[in-house]
Amino acid sequence: MNSKTMLTVEREEKLIKLLQEMIQNPSDSGQEEGVVKAIDKNMKALGFDNVHIDKYGNIIGCIKGNRPGKKILFDGHIDTVPVPELTRDKWTQNPYGGEIVDGKLYGRGTSDMKGQTAAFISAAAYFAQDCNKDFPGEIYCAGVVCEEIFEGIAAREISNFVKPDYVVIGESSELNLKIGQRGRGEIVVETFGKPAHSANPHKGINSVYKMAKVIEEINKIVPPETELGKGILELTDIKSSPYPGASVVPEYCKATYDRRLLVGETREEVLRPIEEVLERMMKEDPQLKAKVSFALGKEKCYTGETIEGERFFPGWLYDENDEFVQMAYKGLKEAGIDSEITQYSFCTNGSHYAGEAGIRTIGFGPSKENLAHTIDEHIEVEQLRIGARGYYGILKSVFGK
Repeated sequence: MNSKTMLTVEREEKLIKLLQEMIQNPSDSGQEEGVVKAIDKNMKALGFDNVHIDKYGNIIGCIKGNRPGKKILFDGHIDTVPVPELTRDKWTQNPYGGEIVDGKLYGRGTSDMKGQTAAFISAAAYFAQDCNKDFPGEIYCAGVVCEEIFEGIAAREISNFVKPDYVVIGESSELNLKIGQRGRGEIVVETFGKPAHSANPHKGINSVYKMAKVIEEINKIVPPETELGKGILELTDIKSSPYPGASVVPEYCKATYDRRLLVGETREEVLRPIEEVLERMMKEDPQLKAKVSFALGKEKCYTGETIEGERFFPGWLYDENDEFVQMAYKGLKEAGIDSEITQYSFCTNGSHYAGEAGIRTIGFGPSKENLAHTIDEHIEVEQLRIGARGYYGILKSVFGK
């Protein structure tokens, strides 16, 4: 079993065809049914022992070794951001065509992250074929829904079903080995005023004026900083009500902040500085009524199930000498991939597996991080090929083949 030569011409063709089928089934968040059907068909054709689709619509394929052992889960989200009609004519290739031009396979989701998902599904199947399932444990490959709107929420259902010992996040890493990431929290600050006709504003309390002062004070908060970077707190939008406010003093105002989380930060620790600002300001201004909380999200899955949760996704970080990190690094080296050990700059489903559930997790994936969500999104066929080789190498190392 040689990781460097595992991808024969025939296998590469099948990998490319799988990715093309996935691209040809558009899958905006909550509309992943078509791509799930394509994955289901291909997993069964590739020899997966069983395929499970859960209540949210996540698809989980399993290959069992011939004796008990560790469970390893490969995680790849199969939902994508939409291709807006306004930008569709700016694509040089059909965003849902999966065409190959000059060694690049084009389409929405090729780099984020159907390409990686196709690569690890193929690598798992070929690893099992090459060793005739002579390995101690179980391999799971998950196509995850609704990640673009809810990092880690749908993944909870997967880890409850699989109960993995190890997780590989397949997000683009430019073939580097990722051992951590900042988390993300969506914070909502609300101010409550009193409506009045704008011809007599003194009879009301303008919630936007109150919010303006609150924002000024929140801007003075300095979030912590660690090896993962700064715990950024950034205002992303502000809305008032009623809107449009035709001759009405706005009685309600909501400001939303994006908070990048560092490892170990709790919900309480993140909200406390803002709560202290609001408490102080309300003591100083009896007319100010304000509160802060994490945003709650609620979306409909293609299965009809509602997915909902608080928008708080923890950060995580492992030591370079961690057992699983070193196994993965060894497997990549033996596959001929000279990976740098580093961290993701964005949020992934690792927020659940590592941040919430404490499951040993690493990230590895072909392609560039900055191709996600872009016009002419693509993945280089060579990157796809090397990525599959890398996943195969990780499996060899984990199972001692």
